[in-house]
Amino acid sequence: MRRALLVLAVLLALAGDAGGATTSQPVPILMYHVIAAPPVNARNPGLYVSPDEFRAEVDWLAHRGYHAVTLQQVFDHWRGTETLPAHPIVISFDDGYYSQYRVALPVLRAHHWSGVLNLELANTKPVWGTRPGEVRALIAAGWEIDSHTLTHPDLTTLDAARLRDEVAGSRDELRRRFHVRANFFCYPSGRYDGAVIAAVKAAGYLGATTTNYGLARPQEPYTLARVRVSGGAGARGLAAQLEALGPP
Repeated sequence: MRRALLVLAVLLALAGDAGGATTSQPVPILMYHVIAAPPVNARNPGLYVSPDEFRAEVDWLAHRGYHAVTLQQVFDHWRGTETLPAHPIVISFDDGYYSQYRVALPVLRAHHWSGVLNLELANTKPVWGTRPGEVRALIAAGWEIDSHTLTHPDLTTLDAARLRDEVAGSRDELRRRFHVRANFFCYPSGRYDGAVIAAVKAAGYLGATTTNYGLARPQEPYTLARVRVSGGAGARGLAAQLEALGPP
């Protein structure tokens, strides 16, 4: 009996090596903002990635063997309830800009991929933001919608009541407006401390993404690292970043 169990364990290990990702595998999460050329005198031009750059980066990922998945799929896999492709990657977009709907959606859809939108709810109103109908179109295309607060404040500076509104209130509002699970949180500007993490856990989120550089690991669900994609780097720059972090 013991020998049979040992043989089974070896066969399962070999099957895992030959197929999809292992349940302890770290996964890269890309971080994008505006998919457009930066305007003159832009305060943070690195946050702008041109449509041509973005398209080239996605094409490179597909050619290299990556396959875009949602953060929920990654967590389900880490918990042993979902099978991922061999080289999973999460393509996340912060804030909720119109260009994410107008440009990123069709580029990803051409590869049958979904993105993850970390939505600041205040951005569903301005002309540069993603309007509710466009958010619903992303959801219909398989995108995951997660919380990036109501108004994008520095959460470490807020009192307990305001912190709860921005963290728990944003999740409640996403669920009410868009009927999504909103199981994940994204810290605005990467700012968090122990009180902020506690608020995220209390609100029922399964995990949270940061601006810390690196691969997302199952051992660090509330401080998940990401890979910032800056304008001007192009596919070659993205390739260098990912290859420095390890093979896909």
